[in-house]
Amino acid sequence: MSADPITRFPPARKARRGPRDHLRTALLDMAAGHGIITDHKEQSWASITFTGTRHHLSIVFDGANAVEAGESMVAALPEHEFTIPGQLVADATVSAAESTLLPHPKLTVECELLLLVDS
Repeated sequence: MSADPITRFPPARKARRGPRDHLRTALLDMAAGHGIITDHKEQSWASITFTGTRHHLSIVFDGANAVEAGESMVAALPEHEFTIPGQLVADATVSAAESTLLPHPKLTVECELLLLVDS
């Protein structure tokens, strides 16, 4: 009696990472992995000569070490050189930052970034 043939599936493909994913990773790397992205809105953007996307993110830093990392990210964001395949970061700003100390340190950062297609 022969055994049933083993069903073979092709190897799983790696999920393709787009500019949105690269941006999220870059921001969290800037904060040494301490932040949690709680909201990320993306909107198409275009001018006469450029196309791209505008991103609005909310990032929460919870705890003393996380708040310190978040403060470092806030200070570095406007001048940071991002490496996002096929994209240029034309503008990166912190639009709001709110911190609380009790019951424990917490920092919420709102930032906006404009990514342009690098052609």
